[in-house]
Amino acid sequence: MVGAGAMGSQIAMLAALAGCETTVVDIDEQRIDAALMRVRGTVARSVERGKLDAKQVEAALPRLSSSTDLASAVGDADFVIEAILEDLDAKRALFAELGRFAPSDAIFATNSSSIVSSRLADVPNPGRVCNMHFFNPALVMQLVEVVGGAHTSPATIECAVRLAERMGKTPVVVKQEIFGFIANRIVGAIFDEAIALLEAGVATPEEIDTAVTKGLGHPIGPFALLDMTGIDVNVGIKRLEAQETGDPSRGPSRTLLDLEAEGRLGKKSGRGFYEYGAQ
Repeated sequence: MVGAGAMGSQIAMLAALAGCETTVVDIDEQRIDAALMRVRGTVARSVERGKLDAKQVEAALPRLSSSTDLASAVGDADFVIEAILEDLDAKRALFAELGRFAPSDAIFATNSSSIVSSRLADVPNPGRVCNMHFFNPALVMQLVEVVGGAHTSPATIECAVRLAERMGKTPVVVKQEIFGFIANRIVGAIFDEAIALLEAGVATPEEIDTAVTKGLGHPIGPFALLDMTGIDVNVGIKRLEAQETGDPSRGPSRTLLDLEAEGRLGKKSGRGFYEYGAQ
């Protein structure tokens, strides 16, 4: 598992819980330690609530290790999942290193829903490259979108589907590369409409979120969800969308850009559309 952020650490824990020997790789050792401490605390609370079996967690923890040495960590890997920052150049550089260091038959999956795997498949045996998109929080959310491009072999898709099922997830195979895949395209349309209503003065974030949760039965409103995922993350996704589609109107709204400029990044900064206090 390359990337020790919230997604990477939780996907790594899922793999360990599924019986896989798993290594979390990041350039920052302190970041890895903090991420693994958080995810261990999360599964401990899940045990207390009866959502995870204590023996399963006890068996999984020794399977989870960490490293700052990419070459040694992936040298005998069967499956590598990437969850670093949403930056094409950074991901391409990483996949080039994976192509040098990992076994020639190891599968490479990116967790990105914004950057399709064909943009990263300039490696030996590109048929082993795909998208395997988990949802946040990965320990809880059931869906995994498995996506291949024209370069991806059917065997790679089948293996990614089996791994998702082994992790207790529900995989959906997306049959062609398209920006945002399925779920994020739908939720992105909801975000766009919610922000348009806000900017038109139709209603407040609180009122729009209430309408969506109480009227449509969604578990969380669009503004609360934007705060949870991060305003900066969503600005980056919208910039990529404009770039990938060639349509500047698909870029980030003025509202999102203003929030980012003010440092109001959502829950992680304590302020976004809503106030959260010190985080």
